[in-house]
Amino acid sequence: MNKLVLALMLLIVASCNNYNKNNSDLLNAEANAYLKGYNDTFQQLMIPSTEASWRLNTYIKEGDTVTEQNAAEAEKALVAFTGSAFNISMAKRYLAEKEKLSDVQVRQLKAILYGAASSPATVSDIVEQKIKAENEQTSNLFGFAYMLNGKKVSTNEIDEILSSSNDLDERLNAWKASKEVGKGLKAGLANLRDLRNNTVQALEYKDYFHYQVSDYGYSSDDLLSVCRSMNKEIWPLYRELHTWTRYMLAEKYAQEVPEYLPAHWLPNRWGQEWSGLIDTKGVNLDSTLQTKGAEWVVSKGEKFWMSMGFPALPKSFHEKSSLYPLPNDADYSKNNHASAWHMDNANDVRSLMSVEPNTRWWGTVLHELGHIYYFKTYSRPEVPIILRGGANRAYHEAMGTLIGMASMQTPFLEGVGLMPKNVQVDEMQLLLKEAMDYVVLIPWGAGVMTEFEYNLYAKNLPFNEFNKKWWELKKKYQGIVPPAERGEEYCDAASKTHINNDPAQYYDYAMSNILLFQFHEHIATKILKQDPHKTNYYGSKATGQFLKELMKDGANCDWKDHLKKHLGQEMSAKAMVNYFSPLMTWLKEQNKGRKHTLPEQFI
Repeated sequence: MNKLVLALMLLIVASCNNYNKNNSDLLNAEANAYLKGYNDTFQQLMIPSTEASWRLNTYIKEGDTVTEQNAAEAEKALVAFTGSAFNISMAKRYLAEKEKLSDVQVRQLKAILYGAASSPATVSDIVEQKIKAENEQTSNLFGFAYMLNGKKVSTNEIDEILSSSNDLDERLNAWKASKEVGKGLKAGLANLRDLRNNTVQALEYKDYFHYQVSDYGYSSDDLLSVCRSMNKEIWPLYRELHTWTRYMLAEKYAQEVPEYLPAHWLPNRWGQEWSGLIDTKGVNLDSTLQTKGAEWVVSKGEKFWMSMGFPALPKSFHEKSSLYPLPNDADYSKNNHASAWHMDNANDVRSLMSVEPNTRWWGTVLHELGHIYYFKTYSRPEVPIILRGGANRAYHEAMGTLIGMASMQTPFLEGVGLMPKNVQVDEMQLLLKEAMDYVVLIPWGAGVMTEFEYNLYAKNLPFNEFNKKWWELKKKYQGIVPPAERGEEYCDAASKTHINNDPAQYYDYAMSNILLFQFHEHIATKILKQDPHKTNYYGSKATGQFLKELMKDGANCDWKDHLKKHLGQEMSAKAMVNYFSPLMTWLKEQNKGRKHTLPEQFI
């Protein structure tokens, strides 16, 4: 057993000798002693784990097994602590008398149990099987050889065809090739479903879906109700987008207008966002940014936050982060997916990026710095180490995406000198492109993905109905159908990475889109007094103060109460609907006389 865990156990056992059920002061003192020990030990074990993971992502060298082994050992030590029978029993013991404890104590104890449920020592044999199965599934997913016309292709090459080709036969072949990976993952997904369910059931969760949604304080039924409400609110707008897209693509491909959207007609393998269909003119910063350089992009992003009253990032951020592409002669590689890291849940914040001076990276830098400043803002003594996270999982993504969106609005770009004033921009096309991203994701994320995984985990979806259910949901929520019948030899759901290695959480993305429009509407209308489509956050200390208030409590709050306190409203898609109301008017005009094939009312 880890020495830190043993010392913690001895401390608690010693204090328990004086335990008196009727003495609330003693109970609180004991709980505080336990929680302090847990937080200290968690942080001490977290640091080598995140450092090893950081190394694994920033120094990838062929034949290097030491880095991978170190990461596995550090993670194993952390999981052995968080999932230990001792911590499970202690958290349960104190929660049995939660009415005598403070809210912050109860939140920490619940977080301890939630963390333990992913790998509880009480079912160590199942946990071991689950870890092995997850590693195998990930290996099969990312090690799959995609073939097109007898040649091996990358997913980037498949995506490029779906993004740019007007040849329907070429598109069909590429789309089919993208789904072949699911065949070999189907049995593994069914096995993982059982292992994940069995793991969390050891801590009295109904199933793995229930476990994940409980992090929001929801039951499974609550979460489904929230997601269906989102879809209902945006349905009239989505229905118009669906109709417009059917007619636009039929004209583009010189085909009859289809009743539903054929999956291979869309620019994304899963139809989760369609923004690639819209070619907007005017907002392209590439030529300007190329004259300034990648370092300027990062520096200006930080100055944006500072202009709103946030402090400069610590020197260690710039020294320890991996912000730019590796030199061409580097003998190692790194993960090129942008991410933000809170190494110790305290002062060590870093970002992993490969920043280049172009439009895409401008928005990405602002997004990632949103996460970094969220980390920094809630890292204060009032927020315990294990509660230093977003108010809920969606908050973090919403905060990053909010700033990324704000950084692309024309008054902001003009103000920071990235766009000449009075450039002619087709604002309706910009709105259409945004809707094809933010709105289209809702029926995908809060519909197809959520409902499929609910059926998979909570309803024990039969193995011989995986693909049938997937396409039923695709048609119902998105109005998308396969090019031809897809039998149960396929498992098209498993072609989506998250189904395999980030399960039962995809509604996070839908919620984050809903929240960011609520945050943005409040900032635009209540603070800046500006048109939500034409805002400039730069230099607004009042906006910065509002963001600090949203961020400072981390997970040390009830997020539903937190939202009501700061916005005066519950989570709702109303702000998103308001933002796209001019587009809705335009779409209705465009769709006059056209046949709508999605039902008028969301079912």
